[in-house]
Amino acid sequence: MASSREYLDFILEQLSGLGGIACRPMMGEYVLYCGGKVVGGVYDDRLLLKATPGALRLMPDAETDVPYPGAKPMLAADVDDRESLCRLVAAIAEELPEPKKRAKR
Repeated sequence: MASSREYLDFILEQLSGLGGIACRPMMGEYVLYCGGKVVGGVYDDRLLLKATPGALRLMPDAETDVPYPGAKPMLAADVDDRESLCRLVAAIAEELPEPKKRAKR
């Protein structure tokens, strides 16, 4: 089942307090970026985030799920608490390495 644009818009609104939030459609789902870093995605109308050490500290009891076969397990985020969600996504982005520069062709 593909994610709805309405759910994505809700997630983007919840994260509007953070700068540098972007998304990219991918095979009926959406990849979520913070500061150019992939922090998670919207899969089947659920927000799944990368399981970084900081995210696991902030969400020790979070459920995990695999968004698609072969993917690493991700954390199912509580999207109703805007402040906590922004803090969580910011912590994940801070821990991730800078994106690699693409070679110009």
